[in-house]
Amino acid sequence: MAEVILTLENFWTLREQLPLVDARSEGEFAQSHIPGAINIPILDNAERIQVGTLYKQAGPEKATLKGFELVGPRFHLIQREALRKFPAKKLILYCWRGGMRSQILSWLLTQVGFEIYRLEGGYKTYRNFTYASVRKPYPLLVLGGKTGAAKTVLLQKLKERGEQVVDLEGLANHKGSSFGAIGQPAQPTVEQFENLLAEQLREIHLDQALWVENESRRIGQIILPDSFYLQMTQSPRIEIEKTDEERIAHIASEYAALDQAELSEAVLRLQKRLGGDRTKQAVEAIQANQPEIWIPILLQYYDKTYSFDLDRHEVSKTIHLNLEGLALEDQVNLLLQTKPKGNGTSHPAHRVE
Repeated sequence: MAEVILTLENFWTLREQLPLVDARSEGEFAQSHIPGAINIPILDNAERIQVGTLYKQAGPEKATLKGFELVGPRFHLIQREALRKFPAKKLILYCWRGGMRSQILSWLLTQVGFEIYRLEGGYKTYRNFTYASVRKPYPLLVLGGKTGAAKTVLLQKLKERGEQVVDLEGLANHKGSSFGAIGQPAQPTVEQFENLLAEQLREIHLDQALWVENESRRIGQIILPDSFYLQMTQSPRIEIEKTDEERIAHIASEYAALDQAELSEAVLRLQKRLGGDRTKQAVEAIQANQPEIWIPILLQYYDKTYSFDLDRHEVSKTIHLNLEGLALEDQVNLLLQTKPKGNGTSHPAHRVE
């Protein structure tokens, strides 16, 4: 069966119905890919370099011949892998620019009865879209608060109530701070993070507020796009306040049971900022399973750091909201009641008790 060339516009709908295959090398795939794709490389990392070098030195004809020489003996293996993984024999396919690699794989699979939809322009077309998407303006509403204020929990509850929410830390596989990677999967590359973010932003209604947690420009190894981060500093912000006891209890519920060695390493990374004595106290308390001691020591540092971050946000667009002692559902209700009307407009700074 002949292949069908698929525009990016039509891709969005069809991807919900069909499996998606990336024909690039495993290294390219690991760097970034369309979320949900499965990698069936035509050329592996070493072969791709070999063919690419030959293309530059001797031209396309010799590079093409070399490519077929390398991959030809594996044709039957690739077909068998595809038949095993996709028994329905129908899928979407792409490579870097919609060129030779996806064309070869498309031809191979149509020979054994597959119905192929090949993405026009390949991954490059998709990546151009995601790169631009994460740099557009959005109606952000920033949820701020000191470490341990349970902002992520509140965002999850807001989403359950029908609010638009993007969990930046969830996409980054990192909770922020020196402790943020403990117990988390490996972080995506910056490029893949932008792909994941763009996928969520594509579903956003621009006439409604989009809640995000206040973050620094860097989340672990992820760096937020400059324009997106700038929007966060200039957007309306609800700054929640809780007691130290509530914050310590929440941090203990998330971190106290984690690996003591990893917790100690995270503290040691902060030694220059904490000082020798406080670092020693915190590590000893972790090893003694005393979160009521080591968490307050860390909060002294993080609270000071957070005050600098708060100063960077536009004061005229900050609402201070006291959530001390409230049940979780009551906190969510108060956040919804406090949510500024309209998007992207200035709101006088004030305090809600």
